[in-house]
Amino acid sequence: MDFEDSAEEAAFRRRARTWIAENAPMELKRELEQTPFGQLGLKSIDSLKAAKDWQRKKAKGGWACLSWPKEYGGAGASPIETLIWQQEEGVFKPLGMPFIVGLGVCGPAILVWGTPEQKAELLPPMIFGDEIWCQLFSEPGAGSDLAGIRTRAQRSGDGWIINGSKIWSSGARDSQKGLLIARTDADLPKHAGLTMFCIDTDTPGVDIRPIKQINGHSHFNEVFFTDAWIPDSQRLGPVGAGWKVTLTALMNERASVGAEMQTGFEELLPFVTRNCRSGCGLADTGLISRLASIAVRDNGLKFTNYRVMTAISETGDPGPENSVMKLVAGATSQEVAMLGMDLQGLAGAAMGGDVNEDGELFQMMLLRSAGRRIEGGTDEIMRGIIADRVLNLPPDIRVDKNISFNLIPHS
Repeated sequence: MDFEDSAEEAAFRRRARTWIAENAPMELKRELEQTPFGQLGLKSIDSLKAAKDWQRKKAKGGWACLSWPKEYGGAGASPIETLIWQQEEGVFKPLGMPFIVGLGVCGPAILVWGTPEQKAELLPPMIFGDEIWCQLFSEPGAGSDLAGIRTRAQRSGDGWIINGSKIWSSGARDSQKGLLIARTDADLPKHAGLTMFCIDTDTPGVDIRPIKQINGHSHFNEVFFTDAWIPDSQRLGPVGAGWKVTLTALMNERASVGAEMQTGFEELLPFVTRNCRSGCGLADTGLISRLASIAVRDNGLKFTNYRVMTAISETGDPGPENSVMKLVAGATSQEVAMLGMDLQGLAGAAMGGDVNEDGELFQMMLLRSAGRRIEGGTDEIMRGIIADRVLNLPPDIRVDKNISFNLIPHS
């Protein structure tokens, strides 16, 4: 593919660059540059407020959700123009973290499956950052086997009563709405008896409990539903079509997660240059080999993202190749964090206080890296998708494929 901007793309890049220079919160630039990737923990200002302010400013300026249709607040831009914007937004991109699930997963599903009334009601507040969304999919007994969920939605008048629980719901504590998959018919095979809903997190009977993570944060949450009633107008898609809606959401999730997931190489290379000219030795062939391997993968991910964006511009849909990016980026970021800690020597095991010049960059990166290999689909799920949909290998044997969900043994 041609990596040079066309005349139209170059003009778009200039407009984006000018707008960012005139409107971005430059007072936060230095702090954002020092924030470990995958985190938004500003100290000079409330992180959520800063994120909402930037999202609202982008929406008013016409730079939010560029690829969405204009009638729903987007700009109808091409995937290549969206990629150009992501490149130019640069250091300010982490301010969009609270909205990744909504704009990258829930919004695209609503665009495909929502009624005109649902799109008009739900999408504008999402784009302007007025409402944050979470994804209510995984359960304690159904993570990778997502179709095995046991949360029930039972008909009640002109609505539904929800009972069950979800886990690993990123950002649920700060969310006003969520995309909920529930079982509406347990007599059908597990993929056929599911229905998708949009639910307000302040609905009576919904209880959100933060999960304390190993890095001290509580980004993940448990969500419990106890006789939570919602109207049928909050159903997304036909009854029983929940799995099809889920696939739409998941394909966009992997596109969003894969494209946004960094390896940490940009943080590692300056650290090595700054600290390892002597002592650990830049001339050490083992170190050079490890750095070269990471650099190759980092560049491979960048160009794979370009190829994926080109494919989206031709087909309009994210493909299974995003699973490759997610798989490689997750494992590489963990390797980068471990190498960064190794190069710190004994200080690599220390946290708190001014233990080294780079603070706790690689320590926090390592503590977060395990979650990155789970969210959006585990490594094993990604390999299965690649084998099935990229390499066209024979699918795994599924003995529960056509069996009523009620007849499947559960332990």
